[in-house]
Amino acid sequence: MRIWAKRGVPLSLKVHQGYTNFYLYSCVAPLSGESFTLFLPEVNTDMMNIFFDELSKEYPDKEIIIALDQAGWHKAKGLKYPDTITLVYLPSYSPELNPVEKLWQWLRKEVTHNALFSKLEDMMDALEEEFRRLTSDRLAQLCHCSYL
Repeated sequence: MRIWAKRGVPLSLKVHQGYTNFYLYSCVAPLSGESFTLFLPEVNTDMMNIFFDELSKEYPDKEIIIALDQAGWHKAKGLKYPDTITLVYLPSYSPELNPVEKLWQWLRKEVTHNALFSKLEDMMDALEEEFRRLTSDRLAQLCHCSYL
């Protein structure tokens, strides 16, 4: 940022420091494109438990396998998930093996890249709108992995 000022006179600007965030918790069946996503305020074990609880309510009669990286909240002792959900941990430092990472890359490129949102809620709305437009076929294309 550039501003005009008298030489030798210190400037002070009021700046709002700090960040607000939200996080997408999502899983996609890469072959069918069926998906489930929650917007949650934090990344931790409690939020993962909420995600697993809501996922199991949405698909009570399905066996679900979720590929996860080895983040601390993915492997925490306090993690609770039903017997219908199986967690498979990917090797360390290999996000390219997780099908949902392709969705994250695509969303960054198509929805949030070079976009300025005046409020966090505006970004959430834009992402939610994009999720509503994504068809199962498109999600299957985005999350396709040759090894599946």
